[in-house]
Amino acid sequence: MANDLEQWLRGLDLAKYVAAFTENEVGLQDLPHLTDDDLKALGLPLGPRRRLLAAAAALVKPIAVAAPDEPATRSQAERRQLTVLFSDLVGSTELSARFDPEEMSTIIRGYQNAVAREIKRFEGHVAKYMGDGVLAYFGYPKAHEDDAERAVRAALGLVDAVSQVTIPGGETLFARVGIATGAVVVGELIGEGASLENAVVGETPNLAARLQTLAEPGTVVIGANTRGLLGGLFELVDLAPQRLKGFAEPLNAYRVEGKSLGEDRFEALRGHRLTPLVGREHELGALLDRFDCAQEGEGQVVLLGGEPGIGKSRLLHALRGRLANRVYMPLSGYCSPYHTNSALYPVIGLLERAAGFERQDPPAVALAKIEALLALGTRDLEEAVPLIAELLGLSVGKKYPPLDLTPERQKQRTLEVLVDQVAGLARKQPVLAICEDAHWIDPTTLEVFGLLIERVQKLPVLFLITHRPEFNPDWKSYTHVMHLSLTRLTRGHGSAMLEQITRGKALPREVVDQILVRTDGVPLFVEELTTTVLESGRLQDFGDH
Repeated sequence: MANDLEQWLRGLDLAKYVAAFTENEVGLQDLPHLTDDDLKALGLPLGPRRRLLAAAAALVKPIAVAAPDEPATRSQAERRQLTVLFSDLVGSTELSARFDPEEMSTIIRGYQNAVAREIKRFEGHVAKYMGDGVLAYFGYPKAHEDDAERAVRAALGLVDAVSQVTIPGGETLFARVGIATGAVVVGELIGEGASLENAVVGETPNLAARLQTLAEPGTVVIGANTRGLLGGLFELVDLAPQRLKGFAEPLNAYRVEGKSLGEDRFEALRGHRLTPLVGREHELGALLDRFDCAQEGEGQVVLLGGEPGIGKSRLLHALRGRLANRVYMPLSGYCSPYHTNSALYPVIGLLERAAGFERQDPPAVALAKIEALLALGTRDLEEAVPLIAELLGLSVGKKYPPLDLTPERQKQRTLEVLVDQVAGLARKQPVLAICEDAHWIDPTTLEVFGLLIERVQKLPVLFLITHRPEFNPDWKSYTHVMHLSLTRLTRGHGSAMLEQITRGKALPREVVDQILVRTDGVPLFVEELTTTVLESGRLQDFGDH
């Protein structure tokens, strides 16, 4: 059994934790029952915990309640953190009174399908259909590090998708959604046949349902635990403590207005607890040197690579800090695992932020903002504005002549206009262009980058692209392209980082040693495990393992 456990952990690249499992008599058969707190006690940092929980869930066959054609097996109870989404169709009782049963069945089916598509798009699990209600889990049977974020993105998507469902009379359907995060016990299967479901015990599903009642039609309301996991990724409105049926004390609730329009995802997630930058002096110096070259008109491209948690975004944050007193034009885009097939997703996000779009902007105001933005890089707006407006889904009305281009030519001209815009900005002042997480890049954005890399060589532009090791573009032949890989921290640098996180508080030597061994030089893991140890109040227990 011990050999089986070691082999299983090696398959997840977690072999260094075999000793911790063995010392605590944890075997392969125990893995599906481990909780996040259990793994913290064993000394695993956040990334390995999430990876192990997701893989352990696969050791028990998942139960797909919404698909009765899939075989179900009985599972044992397990405790885990879950984000629960509860969606309700607004006004279903009134609709039932106006439509005959067959029409109403079609409406409900259209609503359920719209909701399920968005939940599955973000890898959630539709647990149960309850007429006009849909219950979904994020974190079971498959766990992700960002399940709370996925749930909120799915909720925003399903609210929009439901409003697009066509019903007799052309009315608009509205959904409202509640989301809660907390510890639950996923237990034995209950019921028989089509009623078979995997029972979830805990207050989280009930809280999600209660939060849903606070939501106005077409909106999403989340609880405090979910809000704490989102950082600044979404624009939220504090609804103040709410009294909810079944809960003794008033609970905080927040309405989700939409995705944050902030520039920096790293700041949104981690700005409130910034990881100390240690052991990256050489890499930071290399980036500053490249910026100096670019400022002199010799354009530079840097491919900044490294595994998750190694500090790529933290290094860029430090670079921006060092350039705070320098004059340059910042351009920042972010690729997303949810939009790998969305053409020009990071470019569209950049344009919307740079133009200063507000959610309440009427079309004419949004168009005026795009005109002002494009005017910074070009004087010829007659073609540029219609092309970029169409990319953003804006109508130019009769203000500009219609585009008389084939689809293929229109795409090519759009890409060229985007590159021309960067060149136009660079003629006025140096440009620092950054794209993060290029391992999730869509093919069209990759095409734009190829054009831009060719163009920037003779422009005052530093183009930084962060990526994980699997990203391997064919740009090696360009002399102005530099590959910079971040390696794991040395033990000395890890110790220095740990000391900064603890703000000089002395930890027992055995605790420090275990943190450094278990985090293996990954800065994010050093931060997560050190923070866990400090917050646990169990330093002696940790040191005794």
